[in-house]
Amino acid sequence: MSPVVKKKGEKFTLPSKYLLFILTILCVGLMILTFTTSALSTPLSYVAGFIVVPFEEGVSKIGTYLNDKAEMLQEIQNLIVENEKLKQQVVDLTNENISLQQDRFELSNLRQLYALDAEYQEYEKIGARIISKDSGNWYHSFVINKGTDDGIMTNMNVIAGAGLVGRVTSVGKNWAKVSTIINDNVSVSGMVLSTSDNIIVTGNLETYADGLVEFSKLVDDKNQVVEGDKIVTSNISDYYLPGILVGYISEIDTDSNNLTKSGYVTPAVDFGHLEEVLVILELKQTIIE
Repeated sequence: MSPVVKKKGEKFTLPSKYLLFILTILCVGLMILTFTTSALSTPLSYVAGFIVVPFEEGVSKIGTYLNDKAEMLQEIQNLIVENEKLKQQVVDLTNENISLQQDRFELSNLRQLYALDAEYQEYEKIGARIISKDSGNWYHSFVINKGTDDGIMTNMNVIAGAGLVGRVTSVGKNWAKVSTIINDNVSVSGMVLSTSDNIIVTGNLETYADGLVEFSKLVDDKNQVVEGDKIVTSNISDYYLPGILVGYISEIDTDSNNLTKSGYVTPAVDFGHLEEVLVILELKQTIIE
């Protein structure tokens, strides 16, 4: 019986070897037809244009999109790296700028001390650095890094900036404490340089908030003392060597007794910014001595 004949009630089936043979003949025929004629060119081109070309365009767009994204991500990564480098450069430049500012400030202080040393060249001096200070905004009391090992003694005068800072009040082997002229109730016997009139300059932290200290007991019958006059240490001072600049008169008032005058002095030293000072290695001679 033929393998393609079916019995009644059975489904038609084609053996696989016949199916393979038919497909082989069909493929060979299509190949021969393709190589020998152009009958299939137009349909195939139409099918390619309808299916393949849009597919290729889609693939091309996806590839372009992915390439753009990859380039964008790479650019972002490069920008991140560059940004980190710039941040580090900013930090380095900031630190360098701070260091330069500190060096400039220190150089300015050293130049002032050098000029001050030359101005009071008759006195032997030693430089010292402030290592601590009492609480508050002003250097009204502080400790320096020199002591008895360096020849420093109690009551030695301390200068900086343009004039008098204060005096040593206690001392150790490698340190000394300085009380300044702006400290509350610290008195300095001063003299108006232009008239030689004596006054008493008294420290006051409250008034120094405005950059001033008080003076009193000025006898000026002829009204010769004016604002701006220099005040220096007097030769009758108990602790301070004579002729050291204390400051400048900024305000003068007549006292209620109409005999004396008082007012305010602007110190020659900026007590808000001190780092280095000079200690005069000489004590004021007293009557007892």
